[in-house]
Amino acid sequence: MADTAVVAEHTLRTFKDHLPVLQVLVPFCTAPLIVLLGSRRLAWPLAFIASATALVISIMLMWEVREGGYVAYTLGGWAPPLGIEYRVDAANAFVLLLISAIGTVVLPYAYISIKDEIKARDHTLMYACWMLCFTGLLGMVVTGDAFNVFVFLEISSLSTYVLVAQGAGRDRRALTAAYDYLIMGTIGATFFVIGLGMLYMATGTLNMADLADRIADQGANRTVRSGFAFIIVGMGLKVAMFPLHLWLPKAYTFAPSAVTVFLSATATKAAIYVVMRFTFSIYNPDFSFTNNTLEIIFAPLAIIAMFSASFVAVFQTNFKRMLAYSSVAQVGYILLGISLLTETGLTAAILHMFNHGITKALLFMGVGAYVLRSGGAFYTQIAGLGRKMPITSGAVVIGGLSLIGVPGTAGFISKWILVQAALERAPDNAMFLAIAVAIVLSSLLAVVYVWRAFEVLFLQEPDPNSTATEAPLMMLVPMWIMAGACIWFGFSTEHLYEFAAQAAQGLLDGSQGMMISTGQGGAH
Repeated sequence: MADTAVVAEHTLRTFKDHLPVLQVLVPFCTAPLIVLLGSRRLAWPLAFIASATALVISIMLMWEVREGGYVAYTLGGWAPPLGIEYRVDAANAFVLLLISAIGTVVLPYAYISIKDEIKARDHTLMYACWMLCFTGLLGMVVTGDAFNVFVFLEISSLSTYVLVAQGAGRDRRALTAAYDYLIMGTIGATFFVIGLGMLYMATGTLNMADLADRIADQGANRTVRSGFAFIIVGMGLKVAMFPLHLWLPKAYTFAPSAVTVFLSATATKAAIYVVMRFTFSIYNPDFSFTNNTLEIIFAPLAIIAMFSASFVAVFQTNFKRMLAYSSVAQVGYILLGISLLTETGLTAAILHMFNHGITKALLFMGVGAYVLRSGGAFYTQIAGLGRKMPITSGAVVIGGLSLIGVPGTAGFISKWILVQAALERAPDNAMFLAIAVAIVLSSLLAVVYVWRAFEVLFLQEPDPNSTATEAPLMMLVPMWIMAGACIWFGFSTEHLYEFAAQAAQGLLDGSQGMMISTGQGGAH
């Protein structure tokens, strides 16, 4: 018995040592396994098991770094900065949890949605691409190597183009949307890798921690500043930062419903994390060019996005497209929080990133349920479905209220803290008082487009020939898990806020604290 206990303890310790690489390795190995087995019956269970395992790993990693510090993992037995390192601190543990939780919760919903919208012969490859996209997003967040960010960015992007194109079975415009996304994504990746090349030319390293040290020691010369500009533009395309957002509404509108749910809640959030990591950990707001970029470029573009995208959303006649433009506006709130250059502002940005993820996943799941029963997402097709599908529509109402930022929902907390962050800087500069007012006014625009959707669902008469019934249980359960999260994090805010504040403090300090644990892979 004692020997068994020792073996179990050693196995658990070994498993914990390899958590950072297992976070990526589990879904990465699942993708080719799904293809090799070639079984439509096994594709979904394998994808779900891999996602659930990734969720457990992310929770364990978050628990490890809950009190500060970081977990490091070196690959191939080469010590950093020569070798590739995975490094997990409070900031990326937070994002890992969001991505893995969304990926796990959405898959039961996707089982029904994909079955309805995509031909059966494509299901196996569909789930393989899903796992590759999942791998790429997790890898972008967990890696401590700048070039590895580019590698995982391409893995997620290439699989995303295929996932979006799968919507062509219902609407051929999905092919155009995927092509536009491919072109814009390729341009963004090119800018990003050019920026990395400039950084390598100036510093001779690609390890993020080493990059930060060398830039701090050498100062920011012209090459380093140019590299920052290329990196921000490249990731700005991936983030869908205004005015680099034009690919997003089409991709979200014409992609299969389950794909839209997954991407809207995770893809832009991983890209925003990369922007934060480069801006605060590798570079530093103390550099005048970084400060100027955030205050002179990020802040005005974020405010323009908050108003212009919301204004466009008001006039949409397709529920999915309306929510897509809303996503551009919500990205504006996150970027505005980053541009405030305060711990409160960055905390609000990280919180809103999480809250928007669960809120938008819920709303797009609701739209997918309407698509399943009515055949489309146009307002004329879903009119009156609020009365025919009350359980689905109840969850959609909660998501809509969270999107507006009504007190008692998750969306309110992050917007309220964002207003506080703007007011904190108002005594020094009256412009920030105007920014606080802008946050409130743009939220009123959200009331308009969300109310218009509610009016269509509940106040308009349904098609007399409609035979729509309530969504299947496998779609309702994930929706109400997200609806419950929107309510839960609207009232129980303490732990989420504390972790977001810890992540923000770590990013602003430019330090990840002391090492908690380390692991190694490969030969030594």
